[in-house]
Amino acid sequence: MGEVALHEVSKQFVVRIEGKVHVVPALSRVSFNVRDGEIVSLIGPSGCGKTTALRIAMGLETASAGKVTVDGREISGCGHDRGMVFQFAELLPWLTAMQNVMFGLEMKGMRGAQLRATALRYLELVGLSDSLNRRPHQLSGGMKQRVGIARALAIDPKVLLMDEPFGALDAQTRETMQAELLDLHGRTRKTILFVTHDLDEAVLIADRIVVMKAGMVQEIMSVPLARPRPDLGIVRGMSEFAETRYRVWKALHEPTRTVH
Repeated sequence: MGEVALHEVSKQFVVRIEGKVHVVPALSRVSFNVRDGEIVSLIGPSGCGKTTALRIAMGLETASAGKVTVDGREISGCGHDRGMVFQFAELLPWLTAMQNVMFGLEMKGMRGAQLRATALRYLELVGLSDSLNRRPHQLSGGMKQRVGIARALAIDPKVLLMDEPFGALDAQTRETMQAELLDLHGRTRKTILFVTHDLDEAVLIADRIVVMKAGMVQEIMSVPLARPRPDLGIVRGMSEFAETRYRVWKALHEPTRTVH
């Protein structure tokens, strides 16, 4: 199983400006879940709280109120039941691709022949078995993200949290990575919470979309596209894609609703 849920999660940051303390609200009573094996896209304008929600789900931030559960159990800090892929791969520059994937496994306590075999298996899964001895400066942007995904998957998390993982890539590489993520999901059936600014990307990859504005959930909508999905160029031409994209666009441009 691998269901993650946010229950009435709120977050306030305390900042000091010119000697005065200010409380800045980031999230207000955010509730949604990602079912086992589902991809949910979290979308909204900059500053709406998407990444804060993701970091709380990972355990990198602490909620001011509410809770996060994985398979019904409340989380406390980071854990191996969740893996995270950042917007930038954040690879250790002095390690090879193989060693970067092994690092996460070593932190989990894996040693010996199993360590190398597991890292190699996940590099093969993301198509990088020929680049395992390259260091990050020898990898393209897309290849670095593949290493980041392999590193997150290698610890076998129940839930994969992705924070705009393709946002820094060029358009062609981004489309390639979107297709590869869908293929990877089809093979692993991992539960994925995926933060993005891109309307097309949200609809292309997700089963459901959570629209956020001003730290609140505005709407949760289903994506009526069956899996496995065809070539993404074909998906873009489907009426279901266009209709869902318009619904997301409309939700983002409607007045913000207050949470009661």
